[in-house]
Amino acid sequence: MSEPLDALLRDVRACRLCEAVLPRGPRPVLQASATARLLIVGQAPGTRVHESGVPWSDASGRRLRQWLGIDETVFYDAAQVAILPMGLCYPGRAGSGDAPPRPECRRTWHPRLLPLLPGVELTLLIGQYAQAYFLENARRESLTATVRAWREYLPRYLPLPHPSPRNVGWFKANPWFEADVLPELRARVVVALSGTP
Repeated sequence: MSEPLDALLRDVRACRLCEAVLPRGPRPVLQASATARLLIVGQAPGTRVHESGVPWSDASGRRLRQWLGIDETVFYDAAQVAILPMGLCYPGRAGSGDAPPRPECRRTWHPRLLPLLPGVELTLLIGQYAQAYFLENARRESLTATVRAWREYLPRYLPLPHPSPRNVGWFKANPWFEADVLPELRARVVVALSGTP
């Protein structure tokens, strides 16, 4: 890991920008290395991830690793996989789920972190917030439409739904995702992590 990234990660992990509005206090959760070839951009940590301090250490993470076809050893190897959610701390509850990611993270840290990840070959955009930020006007009218148009964003990006157990209904209603997207996702993850074009 480069020294500028080391120093920046220390600053990020010490961030207290949103302390006054975070129901469980700040605990930025991410992993990164200048050598990472796969970047996973999700929404924000949930309560279990907030408690553990380990990204995707919950049921959603188990499903995500199944989707990717990689085990925890590879997933948590920062030299290979960077994990940078749109919001770095648990944002609290809103309605039937978690509140949206805090915008301060995206504004403050993403523009500084992303240029220090030069080895990234593939970025997985998980959920509407990541897709809105990275795809901007290329995003479709809904998450389903954006994920269905996944081929248009390759080879740089691959949009995905959130792997949450709450989305089981979506997975059942959209069988094309498992049939068409997941095999391509696994193949591209292998290529990205192998370092071959």
